[in-house]
Amino acid sequence: MRQTWRWFGPADTVEISELPQVGVEGVVSALHHIENGAVWSVAEIQKRKAEIELLPNGAASGVTWDVVESLPVSEVIKTKGPDYETHIANYCKSLENLAEAGLETICYNFMPILDWTRTNLRAPMPTGASAMLFDLVDFIAFDLFILERPEGAQDYSAEIIADAEARFVQFDEAAKRALQQNIVAGLPGANEGWTTEEIRDHLATYAQIDRDTLRQNLINFLKSVVPTAERLGLRLCCHPDDPPFSLLGLPRIMSTEADYKAIMDAVNSPANGITFCTGSLGVNPDFDGPGFVERLGHRIHFAHLRNTSRIAPADGSRTSFYEAEHLGGDTDMIGTIKALIAEQKKRQAEGRTDWQIPMRPDHGQDILFDQKQKSMPGYPLIGRMRGLAELRGVMAACA
Repeated sequence: MRQTWRWFGPADTVEISELPQVGVEGVVSALHHIENGAVWSVAEIQKRKAEIELLPNGAASGVTWDVVESLPVSEVIKTKGPDYETHIANYCKSLENLAEAGLETICYNFMPILDWTRTNLRAPMPTGASAMLFDLVDFIAFDLFILERPEGAQDYSAEIIADAEARFVQFDEAAKRALQQNIVAGLPGANEGWTTEEIRDHLATYAQIDRDTLRQNLINFLKSVVPTAERLGLRLCCHPDDPPFSLLGLPRIMSTEADYKAIMDAVNSPANGITFCTGSLGVNPDFDGPGFVERLGHRIHFAHLRNTSRIAPADGSRTSFYEAEHLGGDTDMIGTIKALIAEQKKRQAEGRTDWQIPMRPDHGQDILFDQKQKSMPGYPLIGRMRGLAELRGVMAACA
Protein backbone atom coordinates (compact mmCIF):
# COMPACT_ATOMS: atom_id res chain seq x y z
CA MET A 1 0.00 0.00 0.00
CA ARG A 2 1.12 3.57 -0.60
CA GLN A 3 2.13 5.16 2.71
CA THR A 4 0.60 8.60 3.17
CA TRP A 5 0.33 11.19 5.94
CA ARG A 6 -2.33 13.76 6.75
CA TRP A 7 -1.05 17.34 6.68
CA PHE A 8 -3.23 20.32 7.62
CA GLY A 9 -1.25 22.97 5.76
CA PRO A 10 1.44 25.48 6.70
CA ALA A 11 0.11 25.81 10.26
CA ASP A 12 0.62 22.07 10.88
CA THR A 13 3.16 21.33 13.61
CA VAL A 14 4.76 18.75 11.31
CA GLU A 15 6.76 20.22 8.43
CA ILE A 16 6.69 18.78 4.92
CA SER A 17 10.50 18.60 4.92
CA GLU A 18 10.33 16.13 7.84
CA LEU A 19 8.08 13.60 6.12
CA PRO A 20 10.74 11.75 4.07
CA GLN A 21 12.47 10.93 7.38
CA VAL A 22 9.22 9.29 8.54
CA GLY A 23 9.08 7.15 5.40
CA VAL A 24 6.06 8.94 3.97
CA GLU A 25 5.48 8.70 0.21
CA GLY A 26 2.40 10.87 -0.22
CA VAL A 27 0.38 13.51 1.58
CA VAL A 28 -3.33 13.74 2.38
CA SER A 29 -4.53 17.34 2.62
CA ALA A 30 -7.43 19.72 2.05
CA LEU A 31 -8.28 23.41 1.85
CA HIS A 32 -9.87 23.83 5.27
CA HIS A 33 -9.83 27.60 5.00
CA ILE A 34 -12.42 27.58 2.19
CA GLU A 35 -16.04 27.72 3.30
CA ASN A 36 -18.01 24.52 2.81
CA GLY A 37 -20.02 24.72 -0.39
CA ALA A 38 -17.70 27.19 -2.11
CA VAL A 39 -15.63 26.35 -5.17
CA TRP A 40 -12.02 25.31 -4.70
CA SER A 41 -10.23 27.45 -7.27
CA VAL A 42 -7.39 26.17 -9.42
CA ALA A 43 -5.13 28.80 -7.87
CA GLU A 44 -5.82 27.64 -4.29
CA ILE A 45 -5.40 23.99 -5.24
CA GLN A 46 -2.12 24.66 -7.02
CA LYS A 47 -0.90 26.71 -4.04
CA ARG A 48 -1.47 23.78 -1.67
CA LYS A 49 0.08 21.38 -4.18
CA ALA A 50 3.21 23.54 -4.30
CA GLU A 51 3.31 23.77 -0.49
CA ILE A 52 3.37 19.98 -0.38
CA GLU A 53 5.60 19.11 -3.31
CA LEU A 54 8.17 21.93 -3.24
CA LEU A 55 10.48 23.17 -0.50
CA PRO A 56 10.94 26.92 0.05
CA ASN A 57 14.15 26.80 -2.04
CA GLY A 58 12.21 25.32 -4.97
CA ALA A 59 13.62 21.80 -4.63
CA ALA A 60 11.32 18.79 -4.69
CA SER A 61 10.09 17.84 -1.20
CA GLY A 62 10.14 14.11 -1.88
CA VAL A 63 6.39 13.70 -1.34
CA THR A 64 3.33 14.30 -3.50
CA TRP A 65 -0.27 15.31 -2.80
CA ASP A 66 -2.00 11.95 -3.26
CA VAL A 67 -5.43 12.20 -1.61
CA VAL A 68 -7.84 15.06 -0.95
CA GLU A 69 -9.32 14.73 2.52
CA SER A 70 -11.80 16.14 2.48
CA LEU A 71 -13.74 18.00 -0.16
CA PRO A 72 -16.58 18.75 2.27
CA VAL A 73 -20.20 18.07 1.44
CA SER A 74 -22.11 21.11 2.69
CA GLU A 75 -25.04 20.94 5.07
CA VAL A 76 -27.14 22.39 2.24
CA ILE A 77 -26.45 19.22 0.23
CA LYS A 78 -26.92 16.88 3.20
CA THR A 79 -30.31 18.41 4.04
CA LYS A 80 -31.21 19.22 0.42
CA GLY A 81 -31.81 22.79 1.53
CA PRO A 82 -31.99 26.14 -0.28
CA ASP A 83 -29.35 26.67 -2.99
CA TYR A 84 -28.94 22.90 -3.33
CA GLU A 85 -28.33 23.04 -7.09
CA THR A 86 -25.72 25.77 -6.65
CA HIS A 87 -23.85 23.71 -4.07
CA ILE A 88 -23.93 20.65 -6.35
CA ALA A 89 -22.61 22.75 -9.25
CA ASN A 90 -19.86 24.13 -7.01
CA TYR A 91 -18.89 20.62 -5.92
CA CYS A 92 -18.61 19.47 -9.53
CA LYS A 93 -16.55 22.55 -10.40
CA SER A 94 -14.20 21.79 -7.52
CA LEU A 95 -13.84 18.24 -8.85
CA GLU A 96 -12.92 19.63 -12.26
CA ASN A 97 -10.32 21.93 -10.72
CA LEU A 98 -8.83 19.11 -8.66
CA ALA A 99 -8.60 16.93 -11.75
CA GLU A 100 -6.85 19.75 -13.59
CA ALA A 101 -4.21 19.72 -10.84
CA GLY A 102 -3.73 15.97 -11.26
CA LEU A 103 -5.58 14.83 -8.10
CA GLU A 104 -7.68 11.69 -8.47
CA THR A 105 -8.76 10.40 -5.03
CA ILE A 106 -11.31 12.51 -3.15
CA CYS A 107 -12.45 11.60 0.37
CA TYR A 108 -15.64 13.05 1.86
CA ASN A 109 -18.18 12.18 4.55
CA PHE A 110 -21.92 12.50 5.01
CA MET A 111 -22.08 12.94 8.79
CA PRO A 112 -24.74 15.48 9.85
CA ILE A 113 -23.39 18.69 11.40
CA LEU A 114 -20.37 17.25 13.24
CA ASP A 115 -17.42 15.25 11.99
CA TRP A 116 -15.67 12.85 14.38
CA THR A 117 -16.80 13.29 17.99
CA ARG A 118 -14.79 12.84 21.20
CA THR A 119 -15.29 14.05 24.77
CA ASN A 120 -11.60 14.18 25.75
CA LEU A 121 -8.94 15.02 23.16
CA ARG A 122 -5.97 14.03 25.32
CA ALA A 123 -7.05 11.45 27.90
CA PRO A 124 -4.20 9.94 29.96
CA MET A 125 -3.34 6.31 29.20
CA PRO A 126 -1.74 3.82 31.65
CA THR A 127 1.54 3.99 29.66
CA GLY A 128 1.86 7.75 30.20
CA ALA A 129 0.69 8.49 26.66
CA SER A 130 -2.53 10.37 25.94
CA ALA A 131 -5.26 9.54 23.44
CA MET A 132 -8.61 10.78 22.22
CA LEU A 133 -11.53 9.32 24.17
CA PHE A 134 -15.29 9.14 23.77
CA ASP A 135 -16.89 8.78 27.21
CA LEU A 136 -20.59 8.06 26.82
CA VAL A 137 -21.52 9.37 30.28
CA ASP A 138 -19.75 12.67 29.59
CA PHE A 139 -21.46 12.94 26.21
CA ILE A 140 -24.90 12.36 27.74
CA ALA A 141 -24.12 14.96 30.41
CA PHE A 142 -23.46 17.44 27.60
CA ASP A 143 -26.54 16.39 25.61
CA LEU A 144 -29.03 16.51 28.49
CA PHE A 145 -27.66 19.06 30.94
CA ILE A 146 -25.57 21.52 28.90
CA LEU A 147 -27.27 21.46 25.50
CA GLU A 148 -30.58 20.52 27.18
CA ARG A 149 -31.90 18.82 24.06
CA PRO A 150 -35.63 18.28 24.80
CA GLU A 151 -35.86 14.87 23.10
CA GLY A 152 -32.56 13.65 24.53
CA ALA A 153 -33.92 11.68 27.47
CA GLN A 154 -35.73 9.36 25.05
CA ASP A 155 -32.43 8.18 23.62
CA TYR A 156 -30.86 6.71 26.75
CA SER A 157 -31.62 4.30 29.57
CA ALA A 158 -32.66 5.64 32.98
CA GLU A 159 -29.56 4.12 34.56
CA ILE A 160 -27.04 5.91 32.35
CA ILE A 161 -28.98 9.19 32.57
CA ALA A 162 -28.63 8.99 36.35
CA ASP A 163 -24.88 8.41 35.94
CA ALA A 164 -24.65 11.40 33.59
CA GLU A 165 -26.52 13.66 36.01
CA ALA A 166 -24.23 12.61 38.86
CA ARG A 167 -21.22 13.36 36.63
CA PHE A 168 -22.62 16.72 35.55
CA VAL A 169 -23.05 18.08 39.07
CA GLN A 170 -19.29 17.61 39.55
CA PHE A 171 -18.43 19.87 36.58
CA ASP A 172 -17.36 23.44 37.20
CA GLU A 173 -17.82 26.06 34.48
CA ALA A 174 -14.38 25.41 33.01
CA ALA A 175 -15.10 21.69 32.73
CA LYS A 176 -18.41 22.40 30.99
CA ARG A 177 -16.74 24.70 28.47
CA ALA A 178 -13.94 22.21 27.81
CA LEU A 179 -16.39 19.38 27.21
CA GLN A 180 -18.42 21.45 24.77
CA GLN A 181 -15.30 22.54 22.88
CA ASN A 182 -14.07 18.96 22.65
CA ILE A 183 -17.37 17.71 21.26
CA VAL A 184 -17.53 20.31 18.49
CA ALA A 185 -13.83 20.04 17.56
CA GLY A 186 -14.36 17.41 14.84
CA LEU A 187 -14.02 19.77 11.91
CA PRO A 188 -10.52 21.29 11.95
CA GLY A 189 -10.82 24.82 13.30
CA ALA A 190 -14.39 25.26 12.09
CA ASN A 191 -16.66 24.83 15.10
CA GLU A 192 -14.72 25.81 18.21
CA GLY A 193 -16.84 28.91 18.72
CA TRP A 194 -20.26 27.29 18.48
CA THR A 195 -22.60 28.21 21.32
CA THR A 196 -25.31 25.90 22.61
CA GLU A 197 -27.86 28.08 20.78
CA GLU A 198 -26.01 27.64 17.50
CA ILE A 199 -25.81 23.87 18.01
CA ARG A 200 -29.58 23.77 18.64
CA ASP A 201 -30.16 25.80 15.47
CA HIS A 202 -28.11 23.32 13.44
CA LEU A 203 -29.96 20.39 14.97
CA ALA A 204 -33.27 22.00 14.04
CA THR A 205 -32.38 21.68 10.34
CA TYR A 206 -32.61 17.90 10.76
CA ALA A 207 -35.96 17.90 12.54
CA GLN A 208 -37.72 16.40 9.50
CA ILE A 209 -34.79 14.27 8.25
CA ASP A 210 -34.73 10.64 9.34
CA ARG A 211 -32.28 7.92 8.37
CA ASP A 212 -34.07 6.98 5.16
CA THR A 213 -34.25 10.60 4.04
CA LEU A 214 -30.57 11.23 4.74
CA ARG A 215 -29.61 8.07 2.87
CA GLN A 216 -31.66 9.17 -0.12
CA ASN A 217 -29.97 12.58 0.03
CA LEU A 218 -26.60 10.84 -0.15
CA ILE A 219 -27.75 8.79 -3.13
CA ASN A 220 -29.07 11.93 -4.84
CA PHE A 221 -25.75 13.69 -4.20
CA LEU A 222 -23.82 10.79 -5.72
CA LYS A 223 -26.09 10.56 -8.74
CA SER A 224 -25.41 14.27 -9.31
CA VAL A 225 -21.61 14.24 -8.93
CA VAL A 226 -20.51 10.73 -9.96
CA PRO A 227 -20.97 11.41 -13.72
CA THR A 228 -18.51 14.29 -13.37
CA ALA A 229 -16.10 12.08 -11.42
CA GLU A 230 -16.39 9.34 -14.06
CA ARG A 231 -15.69 11.79 -16.89
CA LEU A 232 -12.61 13.12 -15.08
CA GLY A 233 -11.29 9.72 -13.96
CA LEU A 234 -11.72 10.54 -10.27
CA ARG A 235 -12.35 8.21 -7.35
CA LEU A 236 -14.77 9.47 -4.67
CA CYS A 237 -14.63 7.64 -1.35
CA CYS A 238 -16.98 8.12 1.59
CA HIS A 239 -15.64 8.04 5.16
CA PRO A 240 -17.73 6.15 7.74
CA ASP A 241 -19.59 7.73 10.64
CA ASP A 242 -17.39 8.37 13.66
CA PRO A 243 -18.59 7.04 16.01
CA PRO A 244 -20.87 4.60 14.18
CA PHE A 245 -24.05 5.36 16.10
CA SER A 246 -26.53 8.21 16.39
CA LEU A 247 -25.57 11.29 18.40
CA LEU A 248 -27.80 14.21 19.42
CA GLY A 249 -30.72 12.49 17.71
CA LEU A 250 -29.06 12.80 14.30
CA PRO A 251 -29.34 9.96 11.78
CA ARG A 252 -26.27 7.93 10.82
CA ILE A 253 -26.17 6.17 7.45
CA MET A 254 -22.54 5.02 6.90
CA SER A 255 -21.82 3.01 10.03
CA THR A 256 -21.71 -0.61 8.89
CA GLU A 257 -20.70 -2.84 6.00
CA ALA A 258 -24.40 -3.17 5.11
CA ASP A 259 -24.64 0.63 4.85
CA TYR A 260 -21.73 0.69 2.42
CA LYS A 261 -23.11 -2.13 0.32
CA ALA A 262 -26.43 -0.31 0.01
CA ILE A 263 -24.75 2.87 -1.26
CA MET A 264 -22.36 1.01 -3.57
CA ASP A 265 -25.33 -0.86 -5.08
CA ALA A 266 -27.48 2.27 -5.37
CA VAL A 267 -24.81 4.11 -7.39
CA ASN A 268 -22.89 1.27 -8.97
CA SER A 269 -19.85 3.02 -10.40
CA PRO A 270 -16.10 2.63 -9.82
CA ALA A 271 -16.10 6.38 -9.13
CA ASN A 272 -18.30 5.76 -6.08
CA GLY A 273 -16.07 4.15 -3.49
CA ILE A 274 -15.09 3.67 0.11
CA THR A 275 -12.74 5.28 2.59
CA PHE A 276 -12.08 2.20 4.70
CA CYS A 277 -11.54 3.52 8.25
CA THR A 278 -10.92 0.57 10.56
CA GLY A 279 -11.08 2.78 13.67
CA SER A 280 -14.52 4.26 13.01
CA LEU A 281 -16.06 1.01 11.78
CA GLY A 282 -14.27 -0.94 14.51
CA VAL A 283 -16.20 0.73 17.32
CA ASN A 284 -19.08 -1.52 16.22
CA PRO A 285 -18.50 -4.97 17.79
CA ASP A 286 -19.86 -6.64 14.64
CA PHE A 287 -17.14 -5.15 12.42
CA ASP A 288 -15.18 -7.77 10.47
CA GLY A 289 -12.20 -6.02 8.89
CA PRO A 290 -10.86 -8.87 6.73
CA GLY A 291 -14.38 -9.87 5.67
CA PHE A 292 -15.27 -6.29 4.71
CA VAL A 293 -12.24 -6.17 2.41
CA GLU A 294 -12.98 -9.57 0.91
CA ARG A 295 -16.56 -8.55 0.10
CA LEU A 296 -16.24 -4.85 -0.80
CA GLY A 297 -12.52 -4.41 -1.33
CA HIS A 298 -12.86 -3.66 -5.03
CA ARG A 299 -14.52 -0.36 -4.09
CA ILE A 300 -11.96 0.71 -1.46
CA HIS A 301 -10.09 3.74 -2.76
CA PHE A 302 -8.40 4.85 0.48
CA ALA A 303 -7.62 3.23 3.83
CA HIS A 304 -7.40 4.76 7.30
CA LEU A 305 -5.60 2.18 9.40
CA ARG A 306 -6.24 2.96 13.04
CA ASN A 307 -7.51 1.05 16.04
CA THR A 308 -10.04 1.73 18.78
CA SER A 309 -10.85 -0.09 22.01
CA ARG A 310 -14.39 -0.29 23.34
CA ILE A 311 -14.72 0.32 27.07
CA ALA A 312 -17.49 0.71 29.64
CA PRO A 313 -19.91 2.33 30.00
CA ALA A 314 -22.18 1.36 27.14
CA ASP A 315 -25.88 1.87 26.57
CA GLY A 316 -27.45 -0.29 23.90
CA SER A 317 -25.51 0.18 20.65
CA ARG A 318 -23.64 3.20 22.02
CA THR A 319 -20.35 2.61 23.76
CA SER A 320 -17.40 4.47 25.17
CA PHE A 321 -14.05 3.94 23.41
CA TYR A 322 -10.56 5.35 23.06
CA GLU A 323 -7.97 5.60 20.29
CA ALA A 324 -5.78 2.55 20.86
CA GLU A 325 -2.28 1.81 19.62
CA HIS A 326 -2.44 0.78 15.97
CA LEU A 327 -1.88 -2.91 16.69
CA GLY A 328 -3.52 -2.92 20.10
CA GLY A 329 -7.27 -2.31 19.74
CA ASP A 330 -10.36 -4.34 18.90
CA THR A 331 -9.77 -4.50 15.12
CA ASP A 332 -7.89 -7.44 13.63
CA MET A 333 -5.32 -5.17 12.01
CA ILE A 334 -3.01 -7.91 10.80
CA GLY A 335 -5.85 -9.85 9.17
CA THR A 336 -7.19 -6.65 7.64
CA ILE A 337 -3.82 -5.71 6.14
CA LYS A 338 -3.45 -9.22 4.73
CA ALA A 339 -6.83 -8.83 3.05
CA LEU A 340 -5.90 -5.39 1.64
CA ILE A 341 -2.65 -6.74 0.19
CA ALA A 342 -4.57 -9.64 -1.36
CA GLU A 343 -6.97 -7.09 -2.88
CA GLN A 344 -4.04 -5.19 -4.38
CA LYS A 345 -2.66 -8.36 -5.96
CA LYS A 346 -6.09 -9.11 -7.41
CA ARG A 347 -6.25 -5.62 -8.91
CA GLN A 348 -2.81 -6.01 -10.44
CA ALA A 349 -3.87 -9.27 -12.05
CA GLU A 350 -6.93 -7.50 -13.47
CA GLY A 351 -4.76 -4.73 -14.89
CA ARG A 352 -6.28 -1.97 -12.78
CA THR A 353 -4.28 1.24 -12.81
CA ASP A 354 -5.48 2.01 -9.27
CA TRP A 355 -4.15 -1.25 -7.89
CA GLN A 356 -2.14 0.44 -5.10
CA ILE A 357 -4.36 1.55 -2.22
CA PRO A 358 -3.22 4.72 -0.43
CA MET A 359 -3.25 4.27 3.34
CA ARG A 360 -2.40 6.46 6.27
CA PRO A 361 -1.86 5.77 9.97
CA ASP A 362 -4.98 7.57 11.08
CA HIS A 363 -4.85 9.20 14.50
CA GLY A 364 -2.20 8.34 17.03
CA GLN A 365 -1.51 8.61 20.71
CA ASP A 366 0.54 11.54 22.01
CA ILE A 367 3.84 10.03 23.19
CA LEU A 368 7.21 11.44 24.23
CA PHE A 369 7.97 14.72 22.41
CA ASP A 370 4.34 14.90 21.19
CA GLN A 371 3.18 15.89 24.65
CA LYS A 372 5.12 19.16 24.42
CA GLN A 373 3.53 20.12 21.11
CA LYS A 374 0.17 21.64 20.28
CA SER A 375 -0.64 19.44 17.32
CA MET A 376 -4.10 18.85 15.92
CA PRO A 377 -5.78 16.37 18.31
CA GLY A 378 -5.12 12.84 17.12
CA TYR A 379 -2.36 13.93 14.73
CA PRO A 380 0.95 13.97 16.65
CA LEU A 381 4.28 13.34 14.95
CA ILE A 382 5.82 10.59 17.08
CA GLY A 383 2.59 8.69 17.81
CA ARG A 384 1.68 8.50 14.14
CA MET A 385 5.26 7.69 13.17
CA ARG A 386 5.19 4.76 15.59
CA GLY A 387 1.88 3.64 14.10
CA LEU A 388 3.19 3.88 10.55
CA ALA A 389 6.31 1.91 11.48
CA GLU A 390 4.19 -0.86 13.00
CA LEU A 391 1.85 -0.97 10.03
CA ARG A 392 4.80 -0.92 7.61
CA GLY A 393 6.21 -3.94 9.39
CA VAL A 394 2.94 -5.85 9.04
CA MET A 395 2.74 -4.91 5.34
CA ALA A 396 6.29 -6.11 4.75
CA ALA A 397 5.59 -9.40 6.47
CA CYS A 398 2.37 -9.93 4.51
CA ALA A 399 3.68 -8.92 1.09
